[in-house]
Amino acid sequence: MPKKLIKRYLPDHTSIKSNKYLQIFGEVLHDANLWHLNRRSVAKAFAVGLFMAFIPVPFQMIFAAGLAIIFHANLPLSVALVWVSNPVTIPPIFYFCYVLGTTLMGVPEKQFEFSLSWEWFVSSLSTVGGPFLLGCLVCAIFFATLGYFVINFIWRYQVTRNWKKRLTRNV
Repeated sequence: MPKKLIKRYLPDHTSIKSNKYLQIFGEVLHDANLWHLNRRSVAKAFAVGLFMAFIPVPFQMIFAAGLAIIFHANLPLSVALVWVSNPVTIPPIFYFCYVLGTTLMGVPEKQFEFSLSWEWFVSSLSTVGGPFLLGCLVCAIFFATLGYFVINFIWRYQVTRNWKKRLTRNV
């Protein structure tokens, strides 16, 4: 069952509640619904986490936590899924987003060197910023939607399969 697998890898909710960066959310973190693992909260968490993974802003985890609170998604999973974009995966992800953006806008690709820094990001906005940000937004929406529906499907499939196993055992 996906619930058991996910629960095994999630951090303890007390450690997240005591995180100094998440204290800006105050008492909202004590809402028990943010910590439940059910089909809806996990599917929403995948959507939130994957959406924020493709948005090129600093402090993605804090934004993911805020969106998880707004959409009543599983908070730890939403925050953890932001790490799909990590220092190893960011260059290929962002390059793909840039290429997608140039394709959608119908503009030619420009030569540039990628640097994982805020200065590079700000200075490059004038040259490659439009296609890059469009590609990031399209990828964020696509993968968030895909993650939501795939998790819903997997969860329902597992529940149905477990019910069928129980019925065959009892017959």
